[in-house]
Amino acid sequence: MSTTFQLDTATSRSHPTPQPMRRLTVPAIRKRKVDGVTAEPIVMLTAYTARQAQLLDAHCDLLLVGDSLGQVIYGLESSVPVTLEMMIAHGAAVVRGSYHAVVAVDMPFGTYEASPQAAFASASRVLKETGCAAIKLEGGEAMAETVAFLVARGIPVMGHVGLTPQAVNVLGGYNARGRSEAEAGKIVTDAKALADAGAFAIVIEGVVEPIAIEVTRAVACPTIGIGASAQCDGQVLVTEDMLGMFERVPRFVKRYEEIAEVIGKAAERYAGEVRSRAFPGIEQTYQPK
Repeated sequence: MSTTFQLDTATSRSHPTPQPMRRLTVPAIRKRKVDGVTAEPIVMLTAYTARQAQLLDAHCDLLLVGDSLGQVIYGLESSVPVTLEMMIAHGAAVVRGSYHAVVAVDMPFGTYEASPQAAFASASRVLKETGCAAIKLEGGEAMAETVAFLVARGIPVMGHVGLTPQAVNVLGGYNARGRSEAEAGKIVTDAKALADAGAFAIVIEGVVEPIAIEVTRAVACPTIGIGASAQCDGQVLVTEDMLGMFERVPRFVKRYEEIAEVIGKAAERYAGEVRSRAFPGIEQTYQPK
């Protein structure tokens, strides 16, 4: 019997019921790649709420509580203003709403860069207060010492190279990375440094495909692409992007549904019934016995 719980909406939105299966583990994800080959690609999507986690959990190996929630949930211009408290609140919700996938939580900007010790203080708080299994941080060679420090102290780390959104002010935008020889070489070097430091997986974001393939072949741990290559060891997308919740999405996103249109039409029907007094009907009201 699992020691974690799924929300049972048949009785209550927050009533826990045990699930008869064990949650995937970080070592199980790492072991997907054997001698440079991942026979079964890793599936990862973002999740920010308990209900969203419920719906995605059975289909995913990893659920990422991304700092993209700054834009997706809070309407911020970038992920830079996201706080540790935001990540912890949403991370705990996703853990409560899942029972199968490994849950990883992004470390927000400013909570890990100063020193390995500062990173440990932030990351240990995330693990304690959310129950998640791992954290993700951005940066390459410069963060290798921090990654090694965290891993040695029991904190699994997922790396992130290429287009690193927290560095948007330095990069000057969200354009694809690795087009120049120097930049491509740095991405490969960064990924190798993270893998050597003990990262169990590395996200490759917004990188020209040949470089993403080179990185995937160069590191022993799995790579997870987003705007990279189908030859990465897994893939991740922002769930709201692939569901069509926003009008504009990055070119690397494939829309699997148009949920924004569904929601808009449902709200339109509801508004019409309220204004015509067709809702609530007899089925939605309590009558005298």
